[in-house]
Amino acid sequence: MVLLESDSELEHGDAAPDFELPGTDGEIYTLSSFDDYDALLVVFTCNHCPYAKAKFEELNHLADAYDDLAVVGINPNDDEEYPDDSFARMKELVADGTIRYTAYLRDESQAVAAAYGAVCTPDPFLFERTDDGFELAFHSRIDDAMTPDDEVTAYEMREAVEALLADEDIPVEAYPSQGCSIKWTDD
Repeated sequence: MVLLESDSELEHGDAAPDFELPGTDGEIYTLSSFDDYDALLVVFTCNHCPYAKAKFEELNHLADAYDDLAVVGINPNDDEEYPDDSFARMKELVADGTIRYTAYLRDESQAVAAAYGAVCTPDPFLFERTDDGFELAFHSRIDDAMTPDDEVTAYEMREAVEALLADEDIPVEAYPSQGCSIKWTDD
């Protein structure tokens, strides 16, 4: 496990890079699949990383609590080296209710993770729906628990989502997310 902090080059106001990825439900998803939502939280995540696993429940809460927010998990990890990150295992976690995001997608080629500049799991990007698509509103950690064993004292992404949906300024400072490195395939 290599611990990294997120350092994407996407900036506030940048358009969300488009994608076309398979979901655990058998559907193919693109950015436009989420046009009915006012906000989109794209989280690069996986099944095996303890940092990512520690955020499953909060991401489930966000997906359940806000009707105008789509929570989209994208797993880009090399599943040959890390079999627990296989598409089949992703489907099992959705089927057993461990993961209840709006969509859980597989980035087999890792091109989407590269386009977003994602480096760790979890690496969350919060986008606002505009007339032109989705624009980055907030790239920060999910909460202030920086290790899997830490207790959460501030649900920062929750605060950001609530402000965004209320058309208010986001009241929390952005901090890099921290987690396991994305497991890139050897080319």
